[in-house]
Amino acid sequence: MPLVSMRQLLDEAAKGGYGVGAFNVNNMEQIQAIMEAARETKSPVIIQASRGARSYSQDKFLYHLMLAANELYPEIPLVMHLDHGNSFETCKSAIDLGFTSVMMDGSLLEDGKTPSTFEQNVEVTRRVVELAHQKGVTVEGEIGVLGGIEDGHGAGGSGLEHVTNPDQAVEFVAKTGVDALAIAIGTSHGAYKFSSKPDGSVLKMDVLIAIHKRLPGVHLVMHGSSSVPKELQDVINQYGGKLKPTWGVPVEEIQLGIRNGVRKINVDTDNRLAITGAIRKVFVESPEKFDPRDYMKPAREAMKKVVAQRMTQFGQAGHAGDYAPISIEEMKKRYASAAVAAK
Repeated sequence: MPLVSMRQLLDEAAKGGYGVGAFNVNNMEQIQAIMEAARETKSPVIIQASRGARSYSQDKFLYHLMLAANELYPEIPLVMHLDHGNSFETCKSAIDLGFTSVMMDGSLLEDGKTPSTFEQNVEVTRRVVELAHQKGVTVEGEIGVLGGIEDGHGAGGSGLEHVTNPDQAVEFVAKTGVDALAIAIGTSHGAYKFSSKPDGSVLKMDVLIAIHKRLPGVHLVMHGSSSVPKELQDVINQYGGKLKPTWGVPVEEIQLGIRNGVRKINVDTDNRLAITGAIRKVFVESPEKFDPRDYMKPAREAMKKVVAQRMTQFGQAGHAGDYAPISIEEMKKRYASAAVAAK
């Protein structure tokens, strides 16, 4: 099965009323964990890399790891997605490398920190859409600004400073033609999202629902959606970590989002917590160990467990074999002939 378009996965998810997890990676073990979870649950999957991940792993290593995953798991529809592209040039470089989907985060300027104007966001996102669709590649845009900082990207803050305006969301989609729309509803990057279990004062699900009512056919995206389970925090702290108490996005709130148009859910922190906890446990319980395989195997298994659980909770489990893959070459033709309607 070839690497496929994210647009196809999201269209199929919309038909089936489920969401698809998008999991960030930096290395081989993370990719293996995701693919094993996908096989175990029979799930389509989106694997995504940030600019920081592309720099850390080096593009060619990352790309060929993805090709290996595709070869070893041919039954799994697999998307290679750029997370939080900060410029037209960044998105173009990902498309040129072979990414089948890109995010142009024009909600921030190219420094990845300063909120942009609506007009600037529309212009750069529109340019990326024009280029990407000529290549058969999916584009995710963002309107509103998430809180927190991850991999050096983000405006900081609580996530409530730049919540998405539903009227602007409608205008943004019409002017850019994006395939998917990330919205800001109070979530943040990183582990420290909320200081207590989030309610309507900090997690604006009402805004999400309002946007879905205005744009019922648009694939919505929830960023910063790790649930940050206490049990994962506890393992890290039990074995020498010093995480402060924190809360993530409850799974039931994500499931509410899925019922209201959310088709892509970004998860990274939960996997980082699982990996770190497993490694710390080996270091404390078996301090004589020095072979990286002795701690990377349990780390990989811990991440796989979390990913498989999220795939089941998001509803994508069991859907890997529902449809024949559409090649990127075919998607190029469909965009050119308007057979794939702009959202």
